[in-house]
Amino acid sequence: MEVKINREIQEYQENIFFGLNLRQLVFSALAIAAAVAIYFGLRNVLGTETVSWLCVVGALPFGAMGFVKYNGMSAEEFIGAFVKSEFLTPKRLTFAGENYYYKAVEDVIEKQHAPAVRKKKRKKKRKKKKGGKRKHDEISRKNPEA
Repeated sequence: MEVKINREIQEYQENIFFGLNLRQLVFSALAIAAAVAIYFGLRNVLGTETVSWLCVVGALPFGAMGFVKYNGMSAEEFIGAFVKSEFLTPKRLTFAGENYYYKAVEDVIEKQHAPAVRKKKRKKKRKKKKGGKRKHDEISRKNPEA
């Protein structure tokens, strides 16, 4: 006696009718209902061959919803993920970080560092005025041969 055991326990599906699980059974019934409705709705308007092709096309989405799995997702999960990735989320993701701590203490930091910044600027201005190279640079700019 041999018993089949799935390698992955999450892949187990209980068979209900002819080896179909409940999901597949429901969508198969919907596909049949769609095909029958299309046939009886259009048989007097169009020819038999055209109606039969329309029945196949009308039943196909329901059959796909029940049986198709892509990357472990059912058809409606895949459609939802596709719509979200293609239409709802932006194609180009940009990151703009915010430093909440700096925003909270920004006023305090500016008050503490403002006098020190002013002193540095004054010192730089005084150094530039005292330097002798500055006059020489101005002369060399006026007369490039010197």
